[in-house]
Amino acid sequence: MGKMYSDVLFESGKVTQPLMPRATAIWLIENTCLSFEQIADFCGLHLLEVNAIADGESYNMVGFDPIASSQLTQEEIKRCENDQNARLRIRPAIDIDNVIKINKAKYTPVLKRKDKPNAILWILKYYANVTDSQICTLLGTTRATIQSIRDKTHWNYPNIKPYSPVSLGFCTQNELEKLVNK
Repeated sequence: MGKMYSDVLFESGKVTQPLMPRATAIWLIENTCLSFEQIADFCGLHLLEVNAIADGESYNMVGFDPIASSQLTQEEIKRCENDQNARLRIRPAIDIDNVIKINKAKYTPVLKRKDKPNAILWILKYYANVTDSQICTLLGTTRATIQSIRDKTHWNYPNIKPYSPVSLGFCTQNELEKLVNK
């Protein structure tokens, strides 16, 4: 059976599986001619899970480009597309910190998006000195949303209650402390 997202393995500091394996599988299905078996093997997923993703059961997840994140090269994909028995190999010596810096955009699940205004209001209430751009970076929101909450013109303002972005799961306590200390 394939490994789960939380089972990303590390050997001597090097990644042996792609970051976000399901999202990577979605991208590989949509953008390559690789077999489902090759994709399942590379992403550490079960073949049936890759089949389900290809059938549209990916829960509206966005694909994650392994080329843009330096996990694969186009040449490696071409090599495996030409030989169905070949297996994709993740690029050696991936610096995880640099991969994370490349992908600045934060994905927020649909069910949590309604809570973003609560986190914004909390930051505006308790840390008024934080700039809009810092809030945008921390929570993955827009300046227009922040301004509408600040001006109390947000369409849902009467229902917005201040909740900590840490408790809502939008950031870690360390990220919030770094933001506040700047």
